[in-house]
Amino acid sequence: MIQVTPAIQIAPSEIQLVFVRASGPGGQNVNKVASAVQLYYDVRGSPLEPDVKQRLLRLAGRRVTEEGVLIIEAKRYRNQERNREDAVQRLVRLIRKALEQPPARRATRPSRAAKAVRVDQKTHRGRLKRARRRVPDDRY
Repeated sequence: MIQVTPAIQIAPSEIQLVFVRASGPGGQNVNKVASAVQLYYDVRGSPLEPDVKQRLLRLAGRRVTEEGVLIIEAKRYRNQERNREDAVQRLVRLIRKALEQPPARRATRPSRAAKAVRVDQKTHRGRLKRARRRVPDDRY
């Protein structure tokens, strides 16, 4: 079991690991060994709370497919085992971040002074633009 929090665990059967060849440095080894890891985690099918799933999908962004599968690619290390650990740790960090509830937004209103400053700025800008206009030719 992968421990996310004391209350939340991920079963190894919930994630799928695919090993692929990594690009980048590594000499001839990079052409022979599949050291990069692609971790697949079905967010929509996971046992997480619905609001946590929603935040996780939002946090993951482009790393989520249309079906709701989160894909984490780890190719930082030249070792397959370290890349596997890195991918799992990144998933755990993402889930922990999704567990944090954002603070509720409190509606605020601009102060009277702030409104006055805004109106003054608009008036000033209007005067500047009016001053740039072409002067009508009153001579006949």
